Amino acid sequence: MKHRSWQVELALLLSWTALTALFFAEVEIQIEGPAGWASILPTWRLEKHWLLDIFWGGRPMTGYHAWVFSFMFLVFHLGVFIDLHWSLRMEARIIASLMLFWIIEDFLWFVLNPAFGINNFSPNKVLWHKQWFLNMPVDYWTFTIVSALLMWLSYAKFKDKRTFVKSDNKYAAP
Repeated sequence: MKHRSWQVELALLLSWTALTALFFAEVEIQIEGPAGWASILPTWRLEKHWLLDIFWGGRPMTGYHAWVFSFMFLVFHLGVFIDLHWSLRMEARIIASLMLFWIIEDFLWFVLNPAFGINNFSPNKVLWHKQWFLNMPVDYWTFTIVSALLMWLSYAKFKDKRTFVKSDNKYAAP
């Protein structure tokens, strides 16, 4: 079987990630309606905790989000169990894709939601994103940078095979 170039694989992965984010954004719009961050769903909520400030951007933790984030984590790892191949490179690629998925999905929730729209994507209207920078939630910037770094690491070819992980031809750039 002829292998595709890493550039084609990356383009396919990014396209698939964006497509799944689009579909999931639509699902969340149907579930949450105009009330973002599960604010009117019948779920438990943890509003204040110092760990939420560090890991959750100051947003509440809800039962809905605890289950949906865990579910998507498992979904993104499905390929590992189908192929029965795991490596640090693959894990970096999975986590990078998952981070990118959540950025795209969250942004599309605002763009596609009839109750919001792109014109209402601002700190004044989106109160659950507490920290903004250059008209975007800080999470978007952070996740994009970390995702890009992890994606690069997952495709990079290292001269020293002990650096990061041993290169396996299936998942490393040539």
